[in-house]
Amino acid sequence: MVEVRDSFGRTFKTLRVSLINTCNLGCVYCTYGNEELKENYRSAKENSLSAAALSQLISQLHHTLNLDTIRFTGGEPLLYKELPELVRLVSSFGVQNLKLTTNGLLLEGLAPRLKDAGINSINVSLDAIDEDVFFRMSRRSGINRIFAGIDAAQKAGIDVKINSVMMKGLNDSQILPLVNYAFSKGLTIRFLEIMAMGHLYGNADSRFLSQEEILSAIAKQYEFERLPRKSSSTANYWMTSEGNKFGVVANESEPFCSDCNRLRLDSYGNIYGCLSSNHPISIKETSGDELISRLSEALKQKQALRFAGSELSMMHIGG
Repeated sequence: MVEVRDSFGRTFKTLRVSLINTCNLGCVYCTYGNEELKENYRSAKENSLSAAALSQLISQLHHTLNLDTIRFTGGEPLLYKELPELVRLVSSFGVQNLKLTTNGLLLEGLAPRLKDAGINSINVSLDAIDEDVFFRMSRRSGINRIFAGIDAAQKAGIDVKINSVMMKGLNDSQILPLVNYAFSKGLTIRFLEIMAMGHLYGNADSRFLSQEEILSAIAKQYEFERLPRKSSSTANYWMTSEGNKFGVVANESEPFCSDCNRLRLDSYGNIYGCLSSNHPISIKETSGDELISRLSEALKQKQALRFAGSELSMMHIGG
């Protein structure tokens, strides 16, 4: 193994793998609308790598970097037909933490298989508790399917967290309902400041809800104290006086680029050192010194202080 490290001391220990760049939701912070979803679906069917091909790339990266964590993302990763097989293959590499981020619509039926394959942690994206607000955010109905998926994952013995992207004037009324739901299930919830990506690039300010505003809303019902931030963590965390935990991914209010250790692999075999980068670096048919060179190139994409935004859609590279 070779240590790939930059002048800030950053390296890659967490790999996020975007399995597919299509989704069964149309969340307003991710897509323009249905035409973009259809185009991504066609592209995904034609070009996404197989489980065998992806696992080979992941194996090479793990052999080079000695990864601590691999997280499967999308698009919506549960739409990737070979997901349990891919998880099983990657599990054999010996990586301790295999995680998944999903919208949860298909989770109820898949949770036991994912647990058996090796998934030990799932983040479920849930931006509202109210069905009407959920539809406003996702352009889809079916919130009860997500609730059932969360229950199934917990029953299967998988650690579950909730991720909620907050947008002023759209779902900011849902902060306390989301907190109350998460705490009633014994779950940690994390609120995410919106990121200026894709169609929101250069156009996110009007919907931006800050960490301070989120905390102010929670403080109307709960008392809490801040917890120390762990190195390379994307979230700041607080503990309520009742012992419940919540977090905020404050990419604008409190940037976390300075000790970021994440590398991203897309569904076509390209790596990115940062969400801010529009420049894919292919690692297909590479090994040895050439792979190390491309990893070093990806490391140079990292921002020194804060996320700079990108025209690349979140659905393409994974959140």
